[in-house]
Amino acid sequence: MALTKRERRLRIKRRVRKSISGTAERPRMSVFRSNKQISVQIIDDVTGKTILSISSLVKEIAEKNGNKSEQAEFVGQAIAEKAATAGISEVVFDRNGYLYHGRIKSLADAARKGGLKF
Repeated sequence: MALTKRERRLRIKRRVRKSISGTAERPRMSVFRSNKQISVQIIDDVTGKTILSISSLVKEIAEKNGNKSEQAEFVGQAIAEKAATAGISEVVFDRNGYLYHGRIKSLADAARKGGLKF
């Protein structure tokens, strides 16, 4: 029987998460994409704590007009700024089973432009 889209993504996520882990020096940047919104967390997996998080629901980003890819760019720029103020310059990118295409790619490119290295 064929896998559903969600089951396929979760299998990919488990396969990738076997090898990706965030540390205090290089935390994991995890992306979640829903049909309408996108959110990012920077996580230290050693302690199990979320260091930073931002979403397209944040007032400053939600007020900006644009399509979903542009919203993802705004989120990428914002997470790069927050990470810089927190002293984080390098992260491990966790695309969370989503294809590196569209909104995920535009978020990653904007975060790189903002100064995050991954």
